[in-house]
Amino acid sequence: MSNMAGASGSGTRSGSKQTTNPVDNFHLARRRTLQVVVSSLLTEPGFESAEKASVETLTEMLQSYIPEIGRSAESHCEHTARTRPALSDIVVTLVEMGFNVDTLPAYPVTPKALTAGQNRPHPPHIPSHCPEFPDPHTYIGTPTYREPVSDSQVLREKAAPQRRHVQRALTRFMAKTGETQSLFKDDVSTLPSIAARPFGIPYLTALLPSELEMQQMEETDSSEQDEQTQRTSLFISVQRILEPRRRTLLSCSRTPPCREAESIIDNPYLRPVKKPKIRRKKSLS
Repeated sequence: MSNMAGASGSGTRSGSKQTTNPVDNFHLARRRTLQVVVSSLLTEPGFESAEKASVETLTEMLQSYIPEIGRSAESHCEHTARTRPALSDIVVTLVEMGFNVDTLPAYPVTPKALTAGQNRPHPPHIPSHCPEFPDPHTYIGTPTYREPVSDSQVLREKAAPQRRHVQRALTRFMAKTGETQSLFKDDVSTLPSIAARPFGIPYLTALLPSELEMQQMEETDSSEQDEQTQRTSLFISVQRILEPRRRTLLSCSRTPPCREAESIIDNPYLRPVKKPKIRRKKSLS
């Protein structure tokens, strides 16, 4: 190594041009880099200039000092069954070379960036000289949501198939749970349709309150309970009045025409037509 350093140094002193051999170019570039390092180290104590021979001597010393530190640190690393040298290996190497570690200047520490929260400590199997864990906000995940669709056309396009699916599901459910009618006598399971339930008096449901209306009236506020009780009592009284008439109408619908039902029917559209009375003018004799 010293021979190569001397050769490169002599080449530098003679001021010869850069050779075409890549190995020589590498050594020449390394030599110039070490000279820049030595020059910067000399300017820190306050030196303004230096002789070329002294710079070359310091460069030779630095060039032999760095490989020796690396070789010794690698041997200590392999002795402890490790593949990469640690800081302790370099400290032991400097002590063996007779260097006082306490005289080393403090390395400038870069200021830490702004942190949020307290970092998690290292587990026991991780050395303390390893980098710290990142800030706690690094592990926080922010869920993303899609923006709601506000276009009326898109909403209608989505609502149309949903409505069809709901109608089909309800139709199938009612066909399975209730009575059905089929278009084919031989195959009942093909194209079943919901059986219609005939009702004797169709206008009676319009006169009587439905169950839904009764439930809605029961679930209203307490301030309207008095009015609702009056309405319910009125509906119940109407229902009691119309119940015997409904029974008579049902019995008449099952039997041949009944004359008594004509006088009981309350619907003006179903009453029999009455001929108007024609008054005859009296003639003067």
